[in-house]
Parts: sequence; C-alpha cells; structure tokens
Amino acid sequence: MNPPVALRPERLVTPQFARLLIATFGSGLSMYLLTSVVPLYLAANGAGGIGAGLSTGTMMFAAVAVELVVPAMLRRFGYRATLALGLVLLGAPSIALVFSASMPLVLAVCVVRGAGLAIMVVGAVALVAEITPAARRGEALGVYGVVVGLPAALGLPLGVYLTGVVGFGTLFVLAAVCSLAGLAALSTMPGRPAVADEEHHVQVLGGLRGSGLVMPSLVFAAVTVAAGISVTFLPLASGNHALVAVALLIQSVTAPAARWVAGRLGDRVGPAKLLPPALVLAAIGAASLVFVGTPAAVLAGAVCFGIGFGAAQNLTLAIMYDRSPRSRYGQVSALWNLAYDAGWGAGAILFGFVVAGVGYPTAFGLTAAVLALAIVPAATQSLRSRTQRTA
Repeated sequence: MNPPVALRPERLVTPQFARLLIATFGSGLSMYLLTSVVPLYLAANGAGGIGAGLSTGTMMFAAVAVELVVPAMLRRFGYRATLALGLVLLGAPSIALVFSASMPLVLAVCVVRGAGLAIMVVGAVALVAEITPAARRGEALGVYGVVVGLPAALGLPLGVYLTGVVGFGTLFVLAAVCSLAGLAALSTMPGRPAVADEEHHVQVLGGLRGSGLVMPSLVFAAVTVAAGISVTFLPLASGNHALVAVALLIQSVTAPAARWVAGRLGDRVGPAKLLPPALVLAAIGAASLVFVGTPAAVLAGAVCFGIGFGAAQNLTLAIMYDRSPRSRYGQVSALWNLAYDAGWGAGAILFGFVVAGVGYPTAFGLTAAVLALAIVPAATQSLRSRTQRTA
C-alpha cells in the first residue's frame, strides 16, 4: 500500500498578490513620510500642539467617513478603479502643501488624503482575503502586514530626519510620487468582489449584533489611540529629533515583524489566545512615554509597543475574518479600518487638548490606562474560546 501523498499548500504570493503589495507599499510610504512631518510643519508655522493634533485627527476622521462607503464602491466600480482613485487622492494633494502652511489648506489636504487612505486600506485588505488561500489567510495577512509596515519603518523616521536635510517641500513632492507610482501595479487586479447577490446591500455597520465583530473592533481601536498619539506627539514631546527618529524606526520595524509572526502562530493556536499578551506589551510600551525625557525608556517602549501593536493588528483582523462569511469580507475590512482610523484620529485630537492642561507625562499615562482597559474584554473572550474548544 502506497503511503499517502502530502498535498502541497496553495501558493501564497502569486503575481497578482505581489502587484497588490507593490501598490500598497507605495501608498503606505506616501502616508508615513508625512504622518509626523505635517504636525511638525504646522508647529513650525505657529499652530502648536492643538494644530498638530487636528491635522492627524482630520485625516483619520475623513478616512472613517469614506470607509463607510468603500465596500459599495468596490461592488460598483471594482477593485482596479477604486484602488486607482485611492492612490490619486492619497498622493496628489500633498503637492499643495508646498505652497502654503495655512491651517485651512493643510486640513483640506488632510481630508482628501484621508479619503484616499480609506479607499486603499479597505480595498487592499478585502482583496488580500479574496485572492489568497483561506487556509493560509493568517499568514497572508502577516505578509501584507510586513509590506504595510515597511513604509512605516522607512517613512516615519525618514520623514522626521529629512525635514532638516531637504526641507518640507521636497518631502511633500516625494510623498505624492510614491503614491501615484503605484498606479502601474493595478492592471491585473480583479473587477468586482465575488459576493453573493443577496449580500450586496450589507452595510458596514449593519448586522453587527451577535456577529462577534464588535469586541475585536473596540479592542483594536484602543490600541490605535495610543499609536496615533505616539507618532503625532512624540516628536513634539521629546524635542530630540534624532532620538525620535530612532524610536519610530524601532517601533516601525518591530510592528510588521510581530504582525507576520502573530499571523503564523495564530493559524496554529488561534488568534484569540494571543491577543491578551499582545495588548499587555502595547500597554507597557505606551506607559513608557510617561518618562519621555529618558531616552532608554522611550526606546524600550518603542520595542514593546511595536510588538504589541503589530501583533494586535493581525490578531484582531484574523478573528474578524474567522467569524465572517466570504460575502462579508468587505464589511470586515471596512469595520477594522474604521477602528484603526477612528482610534488614531480621536487619540490625536483629544490628546492635543489634554496635554495643554496636564502636560505630556500625565497625558501619556492616561493613554496607557485606556489601552490597559482593553485587555479585560480580550482576555475574557480568549478564556471563553478555550472553554468552548474543551467543552
């Protein structure tokens, strides 16, 4: 009797997936080059911490608003056209910042770029789930997370560093080019999502009761509150641009690595089991910024937060996909990105007002407390999942 032949796993990185990753990389680099630079640009022109927070918050809440309609856009116009629009909206408006630092113009640019960001993140994540094997979804999301994280690893520290080397204007043009160059990679993307007709009218926020999607969305939003605060205000709180560049580099390198590792482990042991320790690490990293004047604390916190943030990105998204049918992948992608951008934007705006009253150390401590609260529902859900498996 012949031994059974082991089935070869389905290929993960196909040419189509690779082209999607190229476009995603370009859009991500466009975003992250300016994430910490625009707040610095406003602060350098007299806007202060409140202006810095408004720039980040405006972009993210614009993204939240548009994310509600991206699934409908994907169904109506298909992936190619929708993602192309996203790349244009994210990149082209950056050039306008070369000509003026006025608050109305900067905020208007942030609104348009936020719309482009929304289209890219929702469309790309939904497409990853659609064009990769279901059995390797966690790993596929991990690969996607690494590629998304690379622009953060390059753009966040490089943007801050280059402000003193080439100036703001050159950075704004570079950000536009990075996004628009991704248009060349979209030619082979599929058309409309393969969803059942009866699911075409599912709303992003519809049918959430009993879906199991609310908990991971809210938990992830708490993590992104801390993420938005760190990249927006660490350059202002520290004042040491070299230290900030290194800290942002560390955070940006560890996050995609943790996202990939969490994806591989999550496929084996279940993502819900890994989420609580990821949140603990993220909370420790956020709390370290209470000692923002101590370089060792800032760097150690960047390591912890980067690992926790990256792992939480993969684990929450994997949990949500596992709990949803294929026909709702667009809804899951939009909901997860809503949590990402709403948390990021709300954190930046509120922190700007809080820090004006209590100072940076206390405000960073309050941020860590918010993140620590998210550990409770995640741990409860993890325990419930283990109990159900053993019952």
